[in-house]
Parts: sequence; structure tokens; C-alpha cells
Amino acid sequence: MSPATTPADGTAADGSAAAGTAGAVAAERQIALPEDRYAAELEFLAGYDTGPRPPGWRLTPRAVVTFVLGSGGEKLKHGRRSLAVETKFVGERALVERCVVTLAGERGLLLVGEPGTAKSMLSELLAAAVCGTSALTVQGTAGTTEDQLKYGWNYALLLAKGPSREALVPSPVLTAMTTGAVARVEEVTRCLPEVQDALVSLLSERRIAVPELAGGEDGQLHARPGFTLIATANLRDKGVSEMSAALKRRFNFETVGPIGDLGAEVELVRRQSMAAVARAGAPYGVDDTVLEALVTAFRDLRTGRSAEGWDVERPSTVMSTAEAVSVATALGVTAAYLDGGDILGRLPGQLVGVVRKDDPADTARLLGYWDGPVRRRAEQGAATWRTLWDLRPALEG
Repeated sequence: MSPATTPADGTAADGSAAAGTAGAVAAERQIALPEDRYAAELEFLAGYDTGPRPPGWRLTPRAVVTFVLGSGGEKLKHGRRSLAVETKFVGERALVERCVVTLAGERGLLLVGEPGTAKSMLSELLAAAVCGTSALTVQGTAGTTEDQLKYGWNYALLLAKGPSREALVPSPVLTAMTTGAVARVEEVTRCLPEVQDALVSLLSERRIAVPELAGGEDGQLHARPGFTLIATANLRDKGVSEMSAALKRRFNFETVGPIGDLGAEVELVRRQSMAAVARAGAPYGVDDTVLEALVTAFRDLRTGRSAEGWDVERPSTVMSTAEAVSVATALGVTAAYLDGGDILGRLPGQLVGVVRKDDPADTARLLGYWDGPVRRRAEQGAATWRTLWDLRPALEG
């Protein structure tokens, strides 16, 4: 579910220069778009797998899956070049393959799940691999309008020349339609129902009518082959603006869940927090012992059960992997810029900050976790957990 670190000079994993100036452009941004950050991989995979491609696709479906999940450490060879494609999303291969098949069939894809499970990142990676851009995006909010999903007008040109294609300002979705690309709608259930309804005809008829241009071919803007749409929705927002049955039928639903394996989650948190601390211009000083304790605590509180099978009262806050990355990043910055010698000692305070986001009463649940699994592990002789148990008073401060 996460991008690994990419050198600031834009070189690929094998040391080769990124395609064109994409590396230099990416280095100037706080967060680079995947099509820029992984330009060398995308270029390589386009030549590596020359099999059949759906209309408008930059890569084959098989190469898209490889781009998202990586090559498992294996160096792929194409001519004189070889490259190991890094893992970007940690999840089931079957899930990614179903997503790719949905897009290949030009059907809408809806990624649902708890906050922080990398739905947005997966949609970005898929869009970048399929059509070369992940930037054709609409952020869904209560203030999103139908114009933002269809089109608006350049009013200066509209007043000067009247309705014309020149005066029309396409939305990201309309741009994707007319270029055969992938559009993305983030948090679709946060859009008002009447705005969501605009997607129904768009996904079924594959065209947008422009009444102001009626009477000619310009009055109907048609989707080109390759156009499709990826939307995301948080399960926590299910009741904000429930999707209509008609809109649901236009999508294939895929649930993106938390990472199942502890080791994989620890590695992901390490990579992402290292990259974030590197962007802050600092060395990384969080050791694996602290990271494992951090991720273990998050997993216990997230699932309501420890790895040993002990019951844990779950806080109302979503203890997501993305939140764990934020905590690990904060610890890394602390170690680099403040008196961060005792990084483990700062972990309880960081956990309190996460747990209390939604409900201050969740502090009591965190104390219950300390009095349960943390204490038991300390009594069993685990040095890290003994230290954390001794830090219990920090939770009550």
C-alpha cells in the first residue's frame, strides 16, 4: 500500500536515469505524482511486456499488476536493461488483478474500506499505469458541484463570443472522457446525491450533453475508448450521502482492507516514514524495535484482539496503517531535530494523540490496553514491553 523511497535525483531502482526530466520535476515537489516518481519503471514495463493492451492503455494489464505489486525482488530483463520493480501497494494480488480487469472492461471501479487503507494510493497507481496520469481527479465534498464533474465556462470568452467549445472549461472527468483516460473521484459518498446522480448517465451513456452547444456535433461530447472512472469511499462515511442503487450498479466494488501480515506492515511503515523523514532533510533514527512495538499496538487496537488472543477494547478512532506511518514519522523527526535519544519513551504520548482524535474517552481504552496486553507482555519478560509498562504514567498526564 505504500511507495518506497526513491532517490531525490530521480534515478530508478537499478540506478538508471528516469525518463526525460520527470525525475528532476519530481524532486521539486513535496510529493511527486506516481507517473513522475516511477517514470523509469513505467517506461521499462511498456517495452518489457508487449502483449495485447486494451484500447488507450499504456501498459498491458499484466504489466499494470507488476507495476503496482512489484516484481518480488526479481530483476526483469528487456534487451540490455534490467530493473527490479519495487512494491508500492501491500495487498492481495487477487484484489489488484480484479481491479485491473474491471478497468480493462471499461467499467467503473469503486474502492471502499476504512480510512487509511491506501485506497487513494491504489487508485493513483492504477491510473498512472493505465493512462499515464493520475491527476484527472475530483475531490468529493459536500460543496462539490455538478459542474466539477462535467464542465464549466470561461465567462470572459462566453460573453465575448457566446457558447463555443473554446469557451467551455472541461472538468477532469470530461477531460478523461475525451482523451480516453482514467478519471478519479475521491470520497464519492461525500458528494450530495444530486451530484452523484450526474455520474449515472455519464457511466452508462458515456457522453455528456452540452445544451448550450445543441444543434451540432459539439452538443454531444463522447467518451473515447479507454475511458473509465475510479472512485473511493470510506466505510466510516457510509451514511453521509448513500449511493443510489442506480449508481452502485455502474461500479464494481472492491474492498481494500488492512494489511494482514505484521512483518509486511512494519516494513511498509518503515519505508514510508523513512521517505517522509528524508523529505524533511533528516537521517532516520527509529529502530526496528520501536517500529514493531508501534505497529503491534496499532494492530491490537485496530482488531480488538492481540496476537496472543487477549481481548482489547477498540477505540472509536481508526488505527490505520497511514496513521502508524504518521507516528513513525513524528518519532523520526523527533530523533533527528530534538533530544530524541529515548524514542521508545515518546511512543505512549504519540499514541494518546492518535487515540483521542475522535473521543477523549478513548484514553481510558488505551489505559485498558496498557493494563492488559502491555502489562502481560512485560510480565513475560519482553524488555520493550517492560519499558512501555513503566511509562504508563505518561498516559495519564
